[in-house]
Amino acid sequence: MKLIIGLGNPGKEYESTRHNVGFIVVDNYVNCAVWKEKYNALYAECFVNNEKVVFIKPMTFMNLSGSSVVNFTNFYKINSEDILVIHDDIDLPAGTYRLKYNSSSGGHNGIKDIINKLGTQKFSHLKIGVGKDNKMEVKDFVLSKLTSDEKKALLDKKYIDIINSFIINGIDKTMNDFN
Repeated sequence: MKLIIGLGNPGKEYESTRHNVGFIVVDNYVNCAVWKEKYNALYAECFVNNEKVVFIKPMTFMNLSGSSVVNFTNFYKINSEDILVIHDDIDLPAGTYRLKYNSSSGGHNGIKDIINKLGTQKFSHLKIGVGKDNKMEVKDFVLSKLTSDEKKALLDKKYIDIINSFIINGIDKTMNDFN
């Protein structure tokens, strides 16, 4: 069983912001599933290649994502190695991505909270570059709206392929194939 987490902030005012790229990619992947609520998160259960996969979008705001992740991990008895967290990264140029395993938070507060609550950093990240604007405060930049080109890039099939590969092949092969 795998747990795929898209990070973002709940609420209309945060839709289509850079901080919500995790929500956008997960929504694109799980476009036909029924979302339910549990543990302060929206979740959907799917089967991919005969394996159960739980997708979650924590509704606790980005910096408090860890509680939902821990609750789902414990409820489904999922090993941290079977977790993929999809999130924004200001240190990567917009339109790029990087897969990581057993990585620090890199200053990302949502990841920092997940590491603190899980008690480990032994999970996978799909970091999606949003770039940065040195004229803006980081908080203002990540909470600003994506351009239409940036949003369109998030709907690229490569993210579906990456998630499928993680589910079917695990993180090592996925990193070899996509990094």
